[in-house]
Amino acid sequence: MATAERQAVALLAKVPVFETLDRAQLARVAAVSVPRSFNAAHVIFREGDASDTCYIVRSGHARAVRAHGDGRTITLAHFGPGDIFGELAMFDDERRSATVETLDDVDAIAVLGPDMRRLLRVHPDIAVSLVISFGRRLREANERIARQSFQTVQSRVAGVLRELVLQAQGEGAGDADVLVTVTQADVAKLAGSSRESASRFLAVLERAGVVSQGRGRLTVHDPEALASYVY
Repeated sequence: MATAERQAVALLAKVPVFETLDRAQLARVAAVSVPRSFNAAHVIFREGDASDTCYIVRSGHARAVRAHGDGRTITLAHFGPGDIFGELAMFDDERRSATVETLDDVDAIAVLGPDMRRLLRVHPDIAVSLVISFGRRLREANERIARQSFQTVQSRVAGVLRELVLQAQGEGAGDADVLVTVTQADVAKLAGSSRESASRFLAVLERAGVVSQGRGRLTVHDPEALASYVY
């Protein structure tokens, strides 16, 4: 196995979508993947585009946004190393449901939908494993939505910050003073709240010394303290 393919296997093994695949199956997926690089502030695909490729982030960060009828945009998710987006393209060629744009330089591997579908026809065991993984993800998403429906704005914002901190720590950040590159508006959208409500709560956290705010970034000084706001 070539070095690039071994690296692709190692990256795929970290992605929850592929967690049920064994190493031989991961190698088959890696064999149909190709490297992709994007500069900062680049639109990888737009809402409404044809869906033909999924991407797994090797380094860098991106976000998914969706346009509202009144001209506003809603941030749906942030992606970092080990995250996958556009994964439904592995199974069908429906239009993209959101726009994905890079926040900084991004290196990724891409899997073309037609290549993946040919692989699934030849190796149906991979298809079965992926169905199990997607079932787990759907269950987790349903549970998260159910939890959020009972949470206050403060709890949802604190939960979003915890997830962003965990992502940063997965990339090498320490236990304290964790820098998170995110705007107040994005925090609000990820938490499903208004910017004003999120801003007020972030000010509370800042006065408590839990976070400090900068332009387009937050430093979480005491990640453990966020747990007391999540209920």
